Amino acid sequence: MRRLLLMIGLCLTGPCLPTGAQESDDLARYAAAGQKAIGERRWGDAAQAYEKLRELSPETAEIHAQLGMIYFQRREYGRALPALRRALKMKPGLPNVDTLLAMSLSQLGDYEEALPGLQKAFAQTSDAALRRVAGLQLQRAYTELGKADEAIGVALRLTQLFPDDPEILYRSGRLFSDQAYRLTMRLADVAPASVWMHQAAGEANESMGNYDGALGEYRKVLELAPERPGTHYRLGRVYLARARAPLAEAGAGKNAEREFAQELEVDPNNAEAAYELAELRRKSGDVDGARDLFAQSVARSPDFERGQLGLGRVMMAQGHPDLALPHLEKAATLDPEDDMAFYQLWQVYRALGREEQENKALAEFRRLRAKRREEERMGLLRQQVGTEQELEDQAKPHQQDPTKQH
Repeated sequence: MRRLLLMIGLCLTGPCLPTGAQESDDLARYAAAGQKAIGERRWGDAAQAYEKLRELSPETAEIHAQLGMIYFQRREYGRALPALRRALKMKPGLPNVDTLLAMSLSQLGDYEEALPGLQKAFAQTSDAALRRVAGLQLQRAYTELGKADEAIGVALRLTQLFPDDPEILYRSGRLFSDQAYRLTMRLADVAPASVWMHQAAGEANESMGNYDGALGEYRKVLELAPERPGTHYRLGRVYLARARAPLAEAGAGKNAEREFAQELEVDPNNAEAAYELAELRRKSGDVDGARDLFAQSVARSPDFERGQLGLGRVMMAQGHPDLALPHLEKAATLDPEDDMAFYQLWQVYRALGREEQENKALAEFRRLRAKRREEERMGLLRQQVGTEQELEDQAKPHQQDPTKQH
């Protein structure tokens, strides 16, 4: 917003003033005071100075425009409107004043009247700051007018233009979440007993940790559609979550294994089910069986990072660091933030006698592990769907402890 206000900063000396006014001490004094107050963001003082200027020079469009901007900054949108309208009537070509007028209208709830100005400002490409502010206002206007499709379209475009902007990510996320909720409620109204409703309910229960509810809903999906792809995988994932709970449910791991195996019977191309089953086999000591399943996973989805990591890991465990290397290097390329990929690479480079690469992999592992611990401390660790690779191998007595700096 500050950049937009600076763009509307207007000349109040020289040719912008009426003929003969350049000699006016009062005009010069109030203009200087107003500009200084704006620069220091003292909006009350700026308003007083420009109100005096308006009295002295009521036919100067730039004074009305600047006063409208000041009122806008003070959130006095009702006062900003007449000043901005008069400025545009007197000089229609004043830059960006129409945008400020549209945003004032939007702030007052006059969304229909605001739309043309907001649409025009958002469509322009010459200034990113202006486009960002106008886009946020346009998204809000569409939302308030019940034009969900248009609002979502603006939100998608904003996230493309400003992918790391916190406010845009927050507001777009809220919009998408609200729309998802409305659609789910609509689904409940039109098809409460459908496969889709039970699946939606299962996913909702799973996300909230209500595993009994999730299992019940997913089983209802299978009653209605026994061969539905993905459902056994979701059941397996719920059982895994129960197996990892503080009070682990007896047999939950075996139930998960059964569900993942059934998923592969229904859909042999489910790379994530193959991966989860492989990881269960690896942890149970069936390295050969795990290797076949990891290989099946990456054959179905070559860019599945955890699959590549798991396959490299079991190859290393079988004593084949040369075969493990390309899979682990690909895993590290696919997800440069995965500390386990660099831990496994450290082991492989060490086994192959590549000291320089070994040291680089160890340093990167330490950096990422420290970052991960800080994210855990701050509660910022991203939620991971499915089983992550974990650090299980203990350093031998003659080896460095990779988690410690020396």
